[in-house]
Amino acid sequence: MDTAHRPATPGRRSEYTEATRGRLRHLNLTMLLPTLAVTGVVLLAVDARSWWEAVLLALGAAMPVVAFVRWAAGELARVALPCLVVAAAVWVVGMLVGSHTAFYGISFVGPLVVPRLPRHRGAAALGLCAFVAGVGAVRLLIEQGDVRGVLIAYVLVPTAVTVVVTGLMFPNQRFYDVVADLEEAREREAELAVARERIRFASELHDIQGHTLHVVKLKVALAQKLVRGDVDRAAEELREVHALVSDTIAQTKELAYAQRRLNLAAELENAKNLFEAAGIRVRVDREAEVDPRAGELLGQVLRETTTNILRHARAEEVRITLSAAGIAIVNDGVPSDPLPELSGLATLRRRVADGGGELTVAQEGGRFLTAARFPEFGPVREDDR
Repeated sequence: MDTAHRPATPGRRSEYTEATRGRLRHLNLTMLLPTLAVTGVVLLAVDARSWWEAVLLALGAAMPVVAFVRWAAGELARVALPCLVVAAAVWVVGMLVGSHTAFYGISFVGPLVVPRLPRHRGAAALGLCAFVAGVGAVRLLIEQGDVRGVLIAYVLVPTAVTVVVTGLMFPNQRFYDVVADLEEAREREAELAVARERIRFASELHDIQGHTLHVVKLKVALAQKLVRGDVDRAAEELREVHALVSDTIAQTKELAYAQRRLNLAAELENAKNLFEAAGIRVRVDREAEVDPRAGELLGQVLRETTTNILRHARAEEVRITLSAAGIAIVNDGVPSDPLPELSGLATLRRRVADGGGELTVAQEGGRFLTAARFPEFGPVREDDR
C-alpha cells in the first residue's frame, strides 16, 4: 500500500475546482458563443450606414466574443480592462454618431467582469448601468427633436439590456462558487476518509504492539523474581518473551505490507463506509459466495484499491463485483493522463501472484479497473476480468 499521505493543499484543491469550473465554462461557451457572434453580426447589418460605422460596430461586437472566450478559459482578468475600455469607447462614439446599437459591447463585457471583482460588486454593477444610461442620455443634447424616441433607443433599451445581463451573470457566478465549494468539500471528505484509514492502521498497530509490550513487561518482571530461585522457570519465561517479540515483529511487518489476515466482509463494509463518507456512490454485486481461501487476499486487494481511489481519483461512483474466487473494482473520475506509478499495486501484485492469483489493472475512458482472480479456488466468470 502506498502509505505516504499527501495533504490536500489549497493549491491542489484549486486545481480540481478550476477543472470543474472549466468544464462548465466550456459548456457555456459552446451554447452561447454562437448567439453572441450572430447577434453582433445582425446588429452591424441593421445599424451600420457607412464603412467606418461598420468598423466601429464590428469592434464593439468583437469585445463580448473576446471577453467571453477568455472567461470560458478562466483568463478574463487578462483582457478585462482592454475590452471594457474599447467597448465603452465604442458606445460613446456610437452615441455621438447616432448608432443606437453601439451599447452592445459594454452591455455584455461589463456584466462578465463585474461579478468577478473581489469586492464592491454591487456598486460596480450600479456604476455600469449608470454609465450606459448616462452616455445614452447625452444623445438628448444632440438630437432634441424626438425626445421619446431617443430615450427609448439610447437610454431605456441599453440600460434594460445591461441590467438584465448583469442580473443573470451574478447568479451564474454564484453557481460557479457553489460548485467550487461542493468540490472542495468533497475533496476534504476524501482526505478525511484517508485519515480515518490511517487511524484504523494505527489502532491495529496499537492492538498488536500494546498487548505484546504489556505481556513482555509482566514476564520480564516475573523472570527477575525467578532468576535466583528458579533459574529454569526464569529461562522459560525469557524464551516466551523472545518468541512473543518475534511474533509481534512478524505481525507488524504483515500489517505494514497489508499481509495481516483480513476479513473480506469487514473490509467490504469499511470500504463502503469510506466511499460514502467521501460522497462516492457504491454498488456491490455478488455473483457467488466467496471461497474462504480467497477471502483474505481479496480483502487486501479491496483495502489497497479503496485507498488508491480515495487518494488518486476524483471518483463519483465505484462498482465492486464479487465472484467465488475473484473481485473487480471499477471507479470513474480517472484523468485522461496516465496515472503515476502506484507502488502499492506492484507490491499487491506480487502478493496475489504468491497466492496463486492474478492481479489486473486497466485504465480506459475515465475509468480504472482493479481485478484479482484465483483460478484454483473456483470458477471465475469472464466478467471478472
